[in-house]
Amino acid sequence: MRRYLRVLLVGTVLVFCSVLYVFSQLASSLEARAGGQGRKAPHGAALLQGRGGQRVRKGAGSAGPEDPRWGDRYAVREPGSAGASKGPTELMHLAVVACGQRLEETVTMLKSAVIFSIKPVQFHIFAEDQLHGSFKEILESWPRQFRLKFNYTIYSIAFPSENAAEWKKLFKPCASQRLFLPIILKEVDSLLYVDTDILFLQPMDEIWSFLSEFNATQMAAMAAEHEEPRIGWYNRFARHPFYGRTGVNSGVMLMNMTRIREKHFKNDMTTVLLQWEELLMPLLRKYKLNITWGDQDLLNIIFHHNPESLFVFPCQWNYRPDHCIYGSNCIPAEEEGIFILHGNRGVYHDEKQPAFRAVYEVIRKYAFEEDPVNSILNLLEERLLRTTHTYCGRVQHLFTKKLQHTVRTFQNTFPRGR
Repeated sequence: MRRYLRVLLVGTVLVFCSVLYVFSQLASSLEARAGGQGRKAPHGAALLQGRGGQRVRKGAGSAGPEDPRWGDRYAVREPGSAGASKGPTELMHLAVVACGQRLEETVTMLKSAVIFSIKPVQFHIFAEDQLHGSFKEILESWPRQFRLKFNYTIYSIAFPSENAAEWKKLFKPCASQRLFLPIILKEVDSLLYVDTDILFLQPMDEIWSFLSEFNATQMAAMAAEHEEPRIGWYNRFARHPFYGRTGVNSGVMLMNMTRIREKHFKNDMTTVLLQWEELLMPLLRKYKLNITWGDQDLLNIIFHHNPESLFVFPCQWNYRPDHCIYGSNCIPAEEEGIFILHGNRGVYHDEKQPAFRAVYEVIRKYAFEEDPVNSILNLLEERLLRTTHTYCGRVQHLFTKKLQHTVRTFQNTFPRGR
């Protein structure tokens, strides 16, 4: 009897220890999974205030150790009055990534956003360190009545440290930074990302309003890469999955980043649903030899497998040379005009598409104090008349159709004096 009790006691102890071990392993597994799935985003970029342009070291939030997967990150924030007393839903967020010789182009894009926007805007500018001082100097030089319309934060370029070199050289320098915005800007609910070669021809408020049109499953919005499949790139040449008939273009991308961070995505690498941060590197490793347009191709692959998550807006919200160089093929722009101009292929800086360059040069040279009707609208209409020898120039009225209304509305609220 005594031997039986001893065996029973030893067995009970062993069972108890086994249960403790299982629970400890489960807890460790869940902890590791939470870290890997971005529930606590590495190096979250809460807005830091830098007085007088001071560079502020940013760690992993206000407390806690830095995540070693990410390199050093810095942020410079210039406090303004834009939205200072507003609720968070009244502030629009605009992000851009600038590397190399993109300073002037980026500033021109930001100017077009500030001139015409109605609600205040928070700019998130990701740039190489040597550009930080120039951005600050230029933005601070704008007239006070326009500076009151925006705040800005300047961030260093940041990728997961173990793959930083691979991400930075993907397609164009730093372009793939946009893939990590939901992870870095963990405190931002929604965001409009644009390439540096974007120009707003109407208030940013209009595209921002698409967020309220998302259904329960949609979390991002982009325009189709092509309207005409016969000249489409993805449907003729892509060696990887892509969204829809002709793919999507990521130069203008509206995001509900809260939904992106929370979603588990279908994919063709595993039967397991993966969160955004878990998905990116395996996707690059699988397709890096098959992709041409870098991060845009990865986005096409993601939304090919998750089409219910994408809202597709019409082509006049991302109007590119492809919409007119072979003849006009963006019907919504023909009906309503161009809302957002995308000067990809470097057309702002050469003579291949003078209609696009004319719009860029007029906005670049516009001085804030000048009458917008004379210095933007009338001047642009005059310059576009010289471009009718090109296919895009033959539809030059599309470039000013919406802009006419935008400029005249802006003139009625034109801030006078410094």
